[in-house]
Amino acid sequence: MNETIKTLTTRRSVRSYKDTPVPDDVLNEILTAAEYAPSGKNRQPCVMVVVRDKETIKKLSRINAEIMGTDIDPFYGAPTVVIVFADSTANTYLEDGSLVMGNLMNAAASLGVDSCWIHRARETFQTDEGKALMKKWGLDEKYVGIGNCILGYADGERRQPAPRKDGFIIYD
Repeated sequence: MNETIKTLTTRRSVRSYKDTPVPDDVLNEILTAAEYAPSGKNRQPCVMVVVRDKETIKKLSRINAEIMGTDIDPFYGAPTVVIVFADSTANTYLEDGSLVMGNLMNAAASLGVDSCWIHRARETFQTDEGKALMKKWGLDEKYVGIGNCILGYADGERRQPAPRKDGFIIYD
């Protein structure tokens, strides 16, 4: 099987992480792949913020958990969070940001790094604390949080894929 297809069909979301950082060179490869995600009219309206600071990750986790109505860690102890933002003035900002998220997760899998898409980025950065972080990072309010991509190494075994549903593909 082609290595790209193998990566795409074997990647799984991981929800428990070791406290082992992703090496800088590996992280940079993942981020570079994400930079090359397709975008409408090649506008490239996305920005990625890489968070490795444990206190900032704790703050993001707390805000995300509050939005979800729980006190669990929605980032599952991952040592790296890549937040994808997109310029909401671009017509295809949501799709473009989603493609960046996909490239992040698939590139990570191809390099032996585990990942998971964590929702509520939009809501997180609509809070006062979230807006303050965006300001700190130099992002104005036209940027919208698309997703949080957590990265790290699984603490435990990876799940097997669920069977694919019947009727997923329709031929005409």
